[in-house]
Amino acid sequence: MAGDVNKVVLAYSGGLDTSVILKWLQEAYQCEVVTFTADLGQGEEVEPARAKAEMLGIKEIYIEDLREEFTRDFVFPMFRANALYEGLYLLGTSIARPLISKRQIEIAAETGADAVSHGATGKGNDQVRFELGYYALNPDIKVIAPWREWDLQSRTALIEFAEKHQIPIPKDKRGEAPFSVDANLLHISAEGKALEDPWHEPGEFVYSRSVAPEAAPDTPTYVEIEFKGGDAVAIDGVAMTPAELLTRLNELGGANGVGRLDLVEGRYVGMKSRGIYETPGGTVLLAAHRGIESITLDRGAMHLKDEIMPRYAELIYNGFWFSPERYMLQALIDKSQECVEGTVRVKLFKGSATVVGRKSPMSLYSMEHVTFEEDTVYDQRDAEGFIKLNALRLRLLHRQKG
Repeated sequence: MAGDVNKVVLAYSGGLDTSVILKWLQEAYQCEVVTFTADLGQGEEVEPARAKAEMLGIKEIYIEDLREEFTRDFVFPMFRANALYEGLYLLGTSIARPLISKRQIEIAAETGADAVSHGATGKGNDQVRFELGYYALNPDIKVIAPWREWDLQSRTALIEFAEKHQIPIPKDKRGEAPFSVDANLLHISAEGKALEDPWHEPGEFVYSRSVAPEAAPDTPTYVEIEFKGGDAVAIDGVAMTPAELLTRLNELGGANGVGRLDLVEGRYVGMKSRGIYETPGGTVLLAAHRGIESITLDRGAMHLKDEIMPRYAELIYNGFWFSPERYMLQALIDKSQECVEGTVRVKLFKGSATVVGRKSPMSLYSMEHVTFEEDTVYDQRDAEGFIKLNALRLRLLHRQKG
């Protein structure tokens, strides 16, 4: 492998796995390594990754706060579609991968690197998401996936390699970790080890972004979310940036036990996996967005959106963010959001996020038409012909059957 690669950009968290990968790349490929650490709102300090990279001899170190770009250009466009994978999953891990891939390819161009690398295993979805992103943005890039190449096939082997090369090992990683965690501003997920049996209820120790619904306050919290062009722009009358807004919704949702999900999902590579997800802010945002759409979107537009949503969600889950069909669907979705503006009031209470009010200057809701009292805008006799025309084919079909 030596000589195949001159310089590689590694998606580097500073943890055990990517630190071992960093050293392994240096040894196996005898190449220069550039590290890239993204702050996507995972809730942990990213600066320690700089010190660790420096200790391992890295000269070009990129550490970037991408929370605003992540929320504005990836999370919010996805939420305009009300995207749910398999009807439940808000795609928290999936939507972060294209941004990381994009920056890796950009950094490779800036530094003259001819390869990129990631720490995803050969069993999961992330290897697909990363690499489809890489190839979509640079078809000629060399991709190194250590978990598919090396012979370090266990946590024990990784720790032995780290000790051999004087790579610091976090104390909680000495031995088998209870589960694997991925986090960003939209969600935090846990899977593997103690969570692999889908019959066993996860312990409360698994959760970190939300209180248990039964331990949430006994009085509800009300929050008003303002929308413009399909995107949330303010909370309780206070304008916020996308990342600020999602951070605030995480706080409000988490404090009320909102956004927990225990899911068995179908991975793109073919197997099923069980994951525990916490998406407090996203759960509130989804409810609010559907609430404002309910009074501003035409029935035909809304139903068409709901028809294409599973396809759109599947594209994101499977790693096709940069595909032509995702761009096409996004254009349709964004067109539908031109009049999606107004304010939604959401009631947060012991794990639930319920829309209890909505108003909009672009509202299609007409109290004059729907009232049970006397009105002058709707002639109820018109319904008779409407029904008979719609029933015509059913009546003919009945006669055909004799």
